[in-house]
Amino acid sequence: MNYILKLFAATVAVCLTVMVAQAKESKKIFTGKQVFEKYCWGCHHQTSVAFGPSFEQIANKRTAGEIQGHITSPQSMYKQLGHKRSVMPAFKLSQNELDLITEYIFSFKSKGK
Repeated sequence: MNYILKLFAATVAVCLTVMVAQAKESKKIFTGKQVFEKYCWGCHHQTSVAFGPSFEQIANKRTAGEIQGHITSPQSMYKQLGHKRSVMPAFKLSQNELDLITEYIFSFKSKGK
């Protein structure tokens, strides 16, 4: 009987370890570059104009609030930012992802600005 209890306890411990590892993997923390590659790269490039402005241009003109507001609700922000129109879709990012992409965008800010 003691052997069965030890075996059961070991099995439970292994199962919990696997469950914790899977939970950590599913909540993987991305870097700003990974968020950029997942959501932004199709229309924006770091230092050159693509379909949308470069991150360098955005970083030199915008505040963190303006950047995050435009990512989450471009249709309500484009006039405020001086654009005639916006074709950017709204993205539902976590606050962590928004912070990471904003920090990544600001890494392209020109020196002295």
